Amino acid sequence: MTTADSSVDKGSVSAVVGDKLSGRVALVTGGTRGIGAAICGSLAAQGAAIAAGFSGNVTKAEGFLADFQGRFGTAVTIHQGNVASADDCRRVVAEVIEQHGRLDILVNNAGITIDKTILKLTDDDWHKVLDVNLSGAFFLSQAALAHMVERGSGRIINVSSVIGEMGNIGQANYAASKSGLFGLTKTFAREAAFLLERAGKLSDDSVGITVNTVTPGYTATEMVAAVPEKVLDKITAQIPLRRLGRPEEIARIVHFLAADASSYITGQVWAVNGGMDM
Repeated sequence: MTTADSSVDKGSVSAVVGDKLSGRVALVTGGTRGIGAAICGSLAAQGAAIAAGFSGNVTKAEGFLADFQGRFGTAVTIHQGNVASADDCRRVVAEVIEQHGRLDILVNNAGITIDKTILKLTDDDWHKVLDVNLSGAFFLSQAALAHMVERGSGRIINVSSVIGEMGNIGQANYAASKSGLFGLTKTFAREAAFLLERAGKLSDDSVGITVNTVTPGYTATEMVAAVPEKVLDKITAQIPLRRLGRPEEIARIVHFLAADASSYITGQVWAVNGGMDM
């Protein structure tokens, strides 16, 4: 784990635009690139301290850290771990709480694809994608929920995909993992409210613990950039708005759901897909 506790004068940091999340700490898995990096930026722009998770590319993660240090006036840390490992999930959550003193927002954004048609998928192909995209979200959320219940408040936001809603040829494992997040979200949302009530921490003026899912459509990231141009043209033709999404458009919904003012929204699935599925 590496820390950059920025000493930049907040008055000179143009990227800080609000204080909706001031004093909050957010852990974003897969947070050093693509949609995850945009989410980190959006949360930090509202005053949140950021803990960005990453798996293997230390150089890129350190570059992310240096960039954040120059743009925002909030603390930022990076945390390396394997989301497919339950032990690593628990370790990273504990590490964030130890370093920042609390954890208010968990964004389960990390995800992988291994695309093959159903008859060509191996056992390993299936398990790897489910372990990262679904099991990882469970173990991280389980660890975070225990801390949030103890504190009486928190936000868990899962990043699913339009593929989880529609399915897609060659992505049975990915679609299953992303649609699995819907059931996980609704169950965690119910149990979070139940646990707060049992602990006597659920009241009319409480921000509570909410659990929601955001489902991006095809978004302009490194993952989509790897799709052949002809295939991408066909995909874009299926989107009513005729363009890819932008990472910041996904991030905006995440920071909306993370705010105290969204305390009456829980167990919901928020689609951001240009109308591809409606």
